[in-house]
Amino acid sequence: MEAVRDYFGCMVFDDRVMKAMLSAKVYSSLRKTIDEGNELDIGVANAVADAMKDWAVERGATHYTHWFQPMTGITAEKHDSFISPAPDGGVIMEFSGKELIKGEPDASSFPSGGLRATFEARGYTAWDPTSYAFIKGKTLCIPTAFCSYGGQALDKKTPLLRSMEALNRQGLRILRLFGNSKAKCVKPSVGPEQEYFLIPRELYDRRPDLRFAGRTLFGAKPPKGQEMDDHYFGVIKSSVAAYMEELNTELWKLGIPAKTEHNEVAPSQHELAVIYTTANVATDHNQLTMEVMQRVAEKHGLVCLLHEKPFAGVNGSGKHNNWSLSDDLGNNLLSPGETPYENARFLLFLCAVIKAVDDYQDLLRIAVATAGNDHRLGANEAPPAVVSVFLGDEITAILEAIESDTPYKGIKKTRMKLGVDVLPKFNRDSTDRNRTSPFAFTGNKFEFRMPGSSDSIACTNIMLNAAVAESLKIYADRLERAEDFESELHTLIQETVRDHKRIIFNGNGYSEGWIKEATEKRGLLNYPTTADCMPHLLDRKNVDMLTSHGIYSRAELESRCEIMLENYCKTIIIEANTMTDMAMSMIIPSVEGYVRELAETAAAKKSVDPTIASGFEAELIRRLADLTDIIHMKTRELKKSVLHLNEAEDVVAESEMVRDDVLKKMGELRVACDEAETMTAKRFWPYPTYGDLLFSVK
Repeated sequence: MEAVRDYFGCMVFDDRVMKAMLSAKVYSSLRKTIDEGNELDIGVANAVADAMKDWAVERGATHYTHWFQPMTGITAEKHDSFISPAPDGGVIMEFSGKELIKGEPDASSFPSGGLRATFEARGYTAWDPTSYAFIKGKTLCIPTAFCSYGGQALDKKTPLLRSMEALNRQGLRILRLFGNSKAKCVKPSVGPEQEYFLIPRELYDRRPDLRFAGRTLFGAKPPKGQEMDDHYFGVIKSSVAAYMEELNTELWKLGIPAKTEHNEVAPSQHELAVIYTTANVATDHNQLTMEVMQRVAEKHGLVCLLHEKPFAGVNGSGKHNNWSLSDDLGNNLLSPGETPYENARFLLFLCAVIKAVDDYQDLLRIAVATAGNDHRLGANEAPPAVVSVFLGDEITAILEAIESDTPYKGIKKTRMKLGVDVLPKFNRDSTDRNRTSPFAFTGNKFEFRMPGSSDSIACTNIMLNAAVAESLKIYADRLERAEDFESELHTLIQETVRDHKRIIFNGNGYSEGWIKEATEKRGLLNYPTTADCMPHLLDRKNVDMLTSHGIYSRAELESRCEIMLENYCKTIIIEANTMTDMAMSMIIPSVEGYVRELAETAAAKKSVDPTIASGFEAELIRRLADLTDIIHMKTRELKKSVLHLNEAEDVVAESEMVRDDVLKKMGELRVACDEAETMTAKRFWPYPTYGDLLFSVK
């Protein structure tokens, strides 16, 4: 069997390939572009393009594509072949630096939020040399940014790269103040954890709601769900193990460092985690991971569900965004060291993050806002919609000592005593993963637990990078002017702790009293839905900060607000229309068919013995008849609510109508249908049940 190290990254035009195929001069110039942001020379681009083409063709590629991430939430690609006509009637394989650097896809049907006029169909893709090209099937995929004819960003990668540049500028200013003159860049590192469900393909095909909406819009709770916690970290079923094995192989070929896999809490739910890498590469990898997950599932007769809440009543799926900062010398700037209370650099970067999360808690909520994630946040498998920071006992105690200007006395390490001599002895960590916290410090990084499983991590990291860059800028402006650096540094950390300690919460985010305390006593924001939070993207403080760092223009922010609200409305309208179709075309006829059988059974009993009471059948017939009437009425009401959306003055008003009326009507219709499911004979019910969907994978 071929060892992983022999084929890892074999489909990636990575640094090993570039070193081997490029001249020393070309390679050195390209590395300066990647590492230091130097402008790319066209001669270098031509040499890289030629080597890239030769490498790809040798591995069976016939086409290339500029692989980009428009505002649809998924990736996009247009394929062009390498062939060009030859004078003798044959073809030659060509690929120029110009074709590598820039592409011209039709941008007319991608969401633009008004950034382009209807007649301006052309868009541009621009090569991102910081993310390696790779081969998928027979196509060389070149990661690119995507912009409109007028130069505005139409994608998620461009603002992400801008946010990384902003963070780098401000991070280097801070490092210079601490005497570090060697570091050339500061970069955010990200390691996402991806949760997902696997269900049989043949059952998926029989559920219109899964096919059209990605989640079940109806479904009664099965007798057993996740109550026994027996699926979490349990033995992986053979078919799932085979899927995971092939998934790992395909990801490793693409240079994606898949590391950890296990069963999650809900039946048929699983998780994949990867090793940390630079934020923009991690974003590319995660988009590719989701695609490969779904493609490999097809080969195993399965479907990979990435919706945040595909099944009501069991845990949904998130995408935990583990985020840290490091310089190019290998220093993790959020590593406390052995004595964090003496590590001033760590404390300053830590405070910058705390300040950023408090000042821009609305942007972090906006970054994870989707119709699907609204179902998950605040449920008992995900953090609440209120943003807070968990630090753990030791770091909190250090900050409290700084705030009060008292000596830090330290926290005694707790020795774990397991009661068995042969087992190793070890100290308990001073921080822990608080699963109820939206933003938890976990030793040398922060784990942001709010992102949804289907969403790109780009938005999360754009806002996080931008907010921290703003904190660092404020700090650098102040410290560079200070007459006494040490004194000003202490005062700055002290003021940050005092002014932003309201965002620090180490307790149970699921407790009934927390939301009340957070909003009423601490003044933290609570935006339960996308319709609640998204308009705040255009609040003046957010626009000023994001435009000042060059991450977005005002027009780009306005477009994103409109696009995200449109996506929210369209998603729920699709769900509503799917519900009405399923109810009218299948559920009502199926229940009525069962009612007819019950009536025939009751009549047959009577014909045998007129004295037999038909109480059971009569009672069931009455309730099911009532339910079909209710389902019909609720379906009509839901249709009416959807039609009323046409009267909305703008997308903000439409999103509020969706939130307040359409979702309410959908919930009422579901209650009636789910009750009917529990009372209808299984052979009559038209769709696979939750029990079928969640417990059929062997």
